[in-house]
Amino acid sequence: MWKPSQTGPVNSHPTPEPPRPATPAPVFETTSRPPAPAPGDQATIGKGLFIKGEISGSESLFIDGKVEGSINLPGNRVTVGRNGQVSASITAREIVVLGKVRGNMTASDRVDIRAEGSLSGDVAAARISIEDGAFFKGGIDIRKSESKPTIIPNAPATTEAARPVQ
Repeated sequence: MWKPSQTGPVNSHPTPEPPRPATPAPVFETTSRPPAPAPGDQATIGKGLFIKGEISGSESLFIDGKVEGSINLPGNRVTVGRNGQVSASITAREIVVLGKVRGNMTASDRVDIRAEGSLSGDVAAARISIEDGAFFKGGIDIRKSESKPTIIPNAPATTEAARPVQ
């Protein structure tokens, strides 16, 4: 545009801006899947897998397939998904059952049998939770969790050696 204070020719058509490459629109997942765990946090046995034998390791495990044998993950969590079918003894810190399990369970912390879950076998754990609608057939052994001894502050310490002889 020409302004009265301007001298010289005026270009009424500015140079057009070069076309910018179109950025693709972000794609959002619309399924109601839980977020995937970070690598190293949890291993997964998918519903198309069948494992026969012994499973042991040092990370948590999600089972949505079939497993026969034994599962030994003492410091971790074992989750049997809705599609999971397990015929095994399970030893873990925490065990969650959403599918079907046949076998004994030993948990250092807790066993959680959800409403869709089914368990035929004995349970030994510090805590157990069985939701309404869950199937359970077996025995339960509630074990004390390994906790530190409680120290009472300002309590007089008495031992046989510290007591005066009368």
